[in-house]
Amino acid sequence: MTEDDEGDLDPEAVAELPIDGVLDLHTFSPREVGDLVPDWLDECRAHGLREVRIIHGKGTGALRRTVHAILDRRDDVLEYRLAPANRGGWGATIVWLKER
Repeated sequence: MTEDDEGDLDPEAVAELPIDGVLDLHTFSPREVGDLVPDWLDECRAHGLREVRIIHGKGTGALRRTVHAILDRRDDVLEYRLAPANRGGWGATIVWLKER
């Protein structure tokens, strides 16, 4: 959500995400993930990023399974695996993308 000219939050506004190779899903609702992750991956590839990290949290694993299912359906994903401990452990996934 973003603020309008009067300082009120606009629930329909689209927030811009930095394309820096890290997507933290903690700030998004689970229903947004299905569209967000593929769009973000497309933007990462467009910006030349080939290794990215998706932070899904540890929790029950439901969000991790959703993210992995999305990655399984994409033909531009070379490989993915849970992050090493110093990059989030099982609360994050590292993804390697094919070149454009």
